[in-house]
Amino acid sequence: MERHRIERIRHVTRRRILTVETIDRLTPRMLRISFTTTDLKDFVSASADDHIKLFFQSDEGSEDGRCMRDFTPRSFDTEQGKLVIDFALHEAGPATSWAVAAKVGDTLEIGGPRGSAVIPDDFDWYLLIGDETALPAIGRRVEELRPDVPVTTIVAIASLEETQTFKTKAKWTPAWCVRDGKIDDAALLRTVLEAQVPSTGEGFIWIAAEAGVARALRNYLLNDRQYPREWIKAAGYWTHGKIDSHTRIDD
Repeated sequence: MERHRIERIRHVTRRRILTVETIDRLTPRMLRISFTTTDLKDFVSASADDHIKLFFQSDEGSEDGRCMRDFTPRSFDTEQGKLVIDFALHEAGPATSWAVAAKVGDTLEIGGPRGSAVIPDDFDWYLLIGDETALPAIGRRVEELRPDVPVTTIVAIASLEETQTFKTKAKWTPAWCVRDGKIDDAALLRTVLEAQVPSTGEGFIWIAAEAGVARALRNYLLNDRQYPREWIKAAGYWTHGKIDSHTRIDD
């Protein structure tokens, strides 16, 4: 098999109904909800940054009074019929409102994922960069990597209370960047500059944050560091001032 080849897979999508089983407050701004269902046998999520659609009641103007939001399957077990989703809590929005009010026994409809971009676990090292919205994907990636492979994570958070710990066999080096309430790339970029990233070997860099921040970081790595384009994947998980914006950044 060709080394470092990213495999893109399309999935047959359908909707499922999940039931809230447990609710855990991981940090002040991160809520973990575990769901159960009898309808997960053919569920497929082949990549740590896959997205599923969650459907919420909303007054945003949709015809059926509902809206959709993208979330990462944090973990799942098709045999046990369990799926875990981490909710990064914000000041407003239907997803946060639903998660904060959720109770054991509540139901939620999901759809997808539509596809996966499977990053091979054959790189010499990994660098994962993001903010709270990227933490579910970052955590899943760190936990799924092979034993002893170096992985560095750089994550912008609102406060040090938002740090998380992942159980992994990889050689994980976390760097937490307190953004001081600002939505810009300065703090993240500064932390990227200071990070002890391997200077040898072939590594994969993954970025997910506010769209403008993700684009600035990708441009820095491409233009200033001259890092290979095919070994960087960047996405805007949200866009400042816009509702429900998820952007793939490859321009």
